[in-house]
Order: sequence, then structure tokens, then C-alpha cells
Amino acid sequence: MKRRGAVIGLLALGLTTPLSVQAQPQVGKTFKIGLLLPTDGPMPLDLVRQDQLRARLRELGWVEGRNLVIETRHAGVTPQRQREAAAELKALPVALILASGTITINAARGGAPGVPVVMVNAGDPLGSGFVASLARPGGDLTGTSSAGEELLPKQLELLASALPHVKRFGVLMNRANPANGFFFDALSMRARQLGLQLDRIDVAQAAELEAAIARAKGGALVVLGDPMFGQQRSLIVETTLRLRVPAIFGGRPYVAAGGLMSYLSADAWHWRSAAAYVDKILKGDKPADIPVEQPTQFELIVNLKTARALGLTIPQALLLRADEMIE
Repeated sequence: MKRRGAVIGLLALGLTTPLSVQAQPQVGKTFKIGLLLPTDGPMPLDLVRQDQLRARLRELGWVEGRNLVIETRHAGVTPQRQREAAAELKALPVALILASGTITINAARGGAPGVPVVMVNAGDPLGSGFVASLARPGGDLTGTSSAGEELLPKQLELLASALPHVKRFGVLMNRANPANGFFFDALSMRARQLGLQLDRIDVAQAAELEAAIARAKGGALVVLGDPMFGQQRSLIVETTLRLRVPAIFGGRPYVAAGGLMSYLSADAWHWRSAAAYVDKILKGDKPADIPVEQPTQFELIVNLKTARALGLTIPQALLLRADEMIE
């Protein structure tokens, strides 16, 4: 395995400000916050993300058992179940809810109206109606967003550069995601510029995935980031390999599992940034006034073993851009 350095962009939100010069948590007061996750139970990746969140919270002076309680709810990928879990957190009550992913964020907003929501890795918070603007959200939601106007078109461009003779690309997306319109419009504009045919492939449940991926056979596939897809990561990767469908994903775990390529912001950035949002809100800042942050640096990861299995020769120019190559 070759790595040219993890890319973690530290933006605003005081992520690099020394603890000694920051406002301190109120002495003697304990805050309870909720963590709403789109998984059925503790998963290895979830635990890594929670460690990143807790580590940054400790750096900011928030220590579980001393001045902080974190109530975690694994609500699966069903929106109704997620809304019920959000309502349960509201009833405790919690001071805020951290929600990961667009569908889960939407469920938190619907299930716990009036409770501040820290968005972790939202897709299109503006187009989804979560915020009035990125600079001034204007409501109860703020946080981080990974899918800016450049990200998804860049995924398409990178995959196309690896497959210069392929002109038909499918886009696999979860029908329940409210950001799908934004996603597909952004991809369609770039596809037209590149002279590519783009097919939208929506699925509503895991049972539809294999047939959906088969629709991209003979072409290539952009797999959008989604909790349901994350739960079915092995199935999706195995199916793309079996059907010989080159695919690009959002997140290193897909490539580690055998996927061809990934292009996304570093996961740790979102969770450490989320801790900074928690810190600000617990100290009295209103979500309406805290800007939504988007990463400025992204990781390109290529699985060379998978490329060989698919009979692909990745262009040298693309390999030189890669942050990591899995042998």
C-alpha cells in the first residue's frame, strides 16, 4: 500500500485554536447531546468516527462523565425508524442532535423539531431545504457538507479519465435521498461537457441493488454516498467486480473492500468539525448564525489490484494524482 499523506482540511470553527484561549464549558453543568446514526448497531467505522468526535470534544473541554453525556441511537437506514429515534432523543431531552448523512439529517429535523441539529457530512443542505444559505443557515441546522458543486462532477471526471473509451455512465442513488435532484443535475452538466451519456439508477431497498448495478453493465458506475449503500458495501463491490462494472465511490472503505476508486473528503475532518459545532452551540451560539462548512481538500484512492482484475490500465497522470494506491 502506498500513501502520500492523509488529507484532512482544517477550516474555520476554531479547529486549530489552543484550548487555553477558547471559552470554557460552564463549570458544574452537564449537557446531554444525541448522536443519531444510520446503522443497526455499532460498526467498526462508526466506532472510529465516534472516537474522532470524542477526541476533539475532549480537546475542547467536553468530557463524558464530567460535563457531557452522549446518547447514541443506531436507527438503521429506514427514515421512519430514524424519525422515531430522533423523537426519543428529544424527549430525554438533549441539547442538540448530531446526525450523519442527508437522510438521517432530514429524519432528525422531522422527528425532533426545535432541537438544534449538527449535520455531519450533509449532501446538499441548501437544495434539501435544511438551511437558508451556507453562510447564514437561519434555522436549527448547521454543520458540514461534503457534496459541493465540484465534488460529484469531479468523481465522474476522474472515472471517465480512467476509462477513455467508455461513454455511458450510470449513477446509483437511494430514492429516499432528498438531495438526489441536486446531485444528478450537477453530474448531468459535467457529463454533457465531457460528451458522456448519464443514466440515473434509483433504488429503494437493498434487494434492488444487484439488478440496478447490472443496468450499468458495459459502461461504468458512480455510486453516491448513502447509509444504505454503506451497509451493503460488500454486496455492491462484489457485484461491480462480478459484472465487470468499473465504479467510483465516496469513501475509502469501498476501495479497501475491492472497489476501483474513491474520491471524497477525509472522513475525520467531518467528525472533528462536528465537535467544534457542538462546542459552539453548547456555549450559546445559535445554529442559525454558524456557517455550514465544506471541505477544501479531497482524497483520491485507487485499487490497483481491482484495476488489474477488470483488465484496466490506469493512466499514469491519474496515478500521480492519487493520495493512496492499494496494491
